[in-house]
Amino acid sequence: MIAKDLISEIVPALKTSDTGTQALQWMEIARVSHLPIINDKELLGLISDNDIFDLNSPEEPIGNHPLSLTTPYVFSGQHIFEVAERVSRFKLTVIPVLNDKKEYLGVITLHDLVVGLAKVTNIEKTGAIIVLEMNIRDYSLVELSQIVESEEAKIISLYVSYFENSTQIEVTLKINQDDISRIIASLNRHNYTIKNTFMDNSDLNQFFQDRLDSFMRFLNI
Repeated sequence: MIAKDLISEIVPALKTSDTGTQALQWMEIARVSHLPIINDKELLGLISDNDIFDLNSPEEPIGNHPLSLTTPYVFSGQHIFEVAERVSRFKLTVIPVLNDKKEYLGVITLHDLVVGLAKVTNIEKTGAIIVLEMNIRDYSLVELSQIVESEEAKIISLYVSYFENSTQIEVTLKINQDDISRIIASLNRHNYTIKNTFMDNSDLNQFFQDRLDSFMRFLNI
């Protein structure tokens, strides 16, 4: 999935003739804290609700005020993981998308990004979750795949979580089966530390909600 597939159809772009008050109203409707300002097809930058609150006269056109606009953006062909990295780095609720000529195409909202990540990581697919804890030097995707596939199952999603100032990592596996008892037994035989498992639908829903909450806290939005 790439950036152009995630562009929102509901978030408007501002012009310099629009007022801060109008911008706040549109932010409230779209449930975002940032909006792009464009001149024809040129991206001038992003303005935040805090920027507008700092204006002495928000009822005046935005172009009448000196603004220090941030200009983060992604190109239409960039992968969703690159989009997520840019949104995370700048702590944004929207990020502009440009074509190869640097012409403005639209924005990706944080909500659309989370939905897209859910699709590419197969969160919506049925199956169970296994969370392993190990030293980074012991991590082998080849070995983990062999163990799972030896029990006639497949890893349909995997991601690694790192801990600050530690060589320990957490490896989360999404398996394409609900019953993972044989896989758990096999992992135990190979001396893997199983931190947690999720097989019941209610547990899975809570797991995904916890992961989403962690992501949102990381973005600090």
